[in-house]
Amino acid sequence: MKKSTIWILGVVMGLSFLSLLYLQISYIEEMVKMRNEQFDESVKRALMAASKDVESAEVARWLREDISEAEKKAWEQSQGTNGGVISTRRILMTSPDGKIESSLELKTFANKPAVLPRTMISSKHGAKTIPKTSRSLTDMIKNRYLYQRALVDDVVFNMLYHASDKPIEDRVNFKNLDQYIKSGLIDNGIGDFDYHFKVVDSEGREVYRCSDYSDEGSESSYAQPLFLNDPPARMSIVKVHFPGKKDYIFDSVSFMIPSMIFTFVLLITFVFTLYIVFRQKKLTEMKNDFINNMTHEFKTPISTISLAAQMLNDPAVGKSPAMFQHISGVINDETKRLRFQVEKVLQMSMFDRQKATLKPKELDANELIKGVVHTFALKVERYNGKIDTELEAADANIFADEMHITNVIFNLMDNAVKYKRPDVDLHLLVKTWNEPGKLMISIQDNGIGIKKENLKKIFEKFYRVHTGNLHDVKGFGLGLAYVKKIITDHKGTIRAESELNVGTKFIIALPLIKN
Repeated sequence: MKKSTIWILGVVMGLSFLSLLYLQISYIEEMVKMRNEQFDESVKRALMAASKDVESAEVARWLREDISEAEKKAWEQSQGTNGGVISTRRILMTSPDGKIESSLELKTFANKPAVLPRTMISSKHGAKTIPKTSRSLTDMIKNRYLYQRALVDDVVFNMLYHASDKPIEDRVNFKNLDQYIKSGLIDNGIGDFDYHFKVVDSEGREVYRCSDYSDEGSESSYAQPLFLNDPPARMSIVKVHFPGKKDYIFDSVSFMIPSMIFTFVLLITFVFTLYIVFRQKKLTEMKNDFINNMTHEFKTPISTISLAAQMLNDPAVGKSPAMFQHISGVINDETKRLRFQVEKVLQMSMFDRQKATLKPKELDANELIKGVVHTFALKVERYNGKIDTELEAADANIFADEMHITNVIFNLMDNAVKYKRPDVDLHLLVKTWNEPGKLMISIQDNGIGIKKENLKKIFEKFYRVHTGNLHDVKGFGLGLAYVKKIITDHKGTIRAESELNVGTKFIIALPLIKN
């Protein structure tokens, strides 16, 4: 599959997952908003109903007090006319919870027979007096109605002008207010929620708070004036808040959370799968390059060895000891080169298994480095270069695998040869020194250097620094990855310092043998 095709599929699938996730989040936001609005509206209706109930209770109280006073005066007047009570009727006014708020007594009085009635039928006028009597009764009822209406109007005017003069404690029964609020919430479908309320005056001073009052959730409270017709300067306000409001909102949308989590997990899985696909494609390309490089690297020494073997069959070569020695040296060098390339292939196999078999033993690192430098000096001299050593470590005893540590030093110096500057003679400096509990080894060259953006990637498997597609720089991209792994397996560290067109320095730290 082409890389562009993978990218197109990845972008389409990624956008699809992101769009789905966005729609789910948007739906949750709308649900939360809608639930909040529904809850707010229900609470407002409940508080408005409670406010009306408070006002109704106050009106009933004013009517009871004023009408009772009027009845008392009428009773006193009736006593002077020797009247009597025919019947008494008691009317009870109750709250929604069944508690008695007020009561009224209606009494019917009658004059004694000795008292002259207000309306009489005269025998002088006969039957014509009946309509007149009816009209007289009607006028009496109308006058009584006008009197009662005027009485109620007086009560209303008194309430308008004098009710707000009283303190709120005298106007409102706070226990009844609690019942009014609770009844309003039940009627609006949110009676199962715990709530707390308090009453404040127009200046914000607290007048009353419920017995179990808590500040939890008070940052989002609902306010409702208790008496809407009061002057603003004397208006009292009830404030209610619900500690469990957030839980209610969350519970209403919680069924969407698993779906959102599953979508997010699918998105992460897709991204990871896409990463694996690209990584595998990259590894495939790298392995193809590795095979091509390996073929070239094997072909050159094999051809050289084949040619040298053919030359040895020439009788003239046997007669010239110098020529024979030269050809033998070429065969020996190319054999070493071929063996080194085979070791590279084995290194790749080791990386595929993700493990290396170490055979550690006590080593003198200074002596090991001397041997590697001596062997590598011939290769450096071919490029008119030189190797200097400063083996200043007083304690160079380490517990390590001799073969792998030798390969590490050899790989680092071989990289210096590969990436030398063509216009400058190669110069290598190998140093050792001690730090507390550590043996430090540095290999420094004066080559082309490494850019800062590439410096962090040089220890990755199959990674090779771009060199302008030079054909004389061959390799598999395994050398530094192998070095990193071996040093790490020896519980050591390695880092690189480089400056472009100046050179590169590799610094290795290995633990010393504890005495």
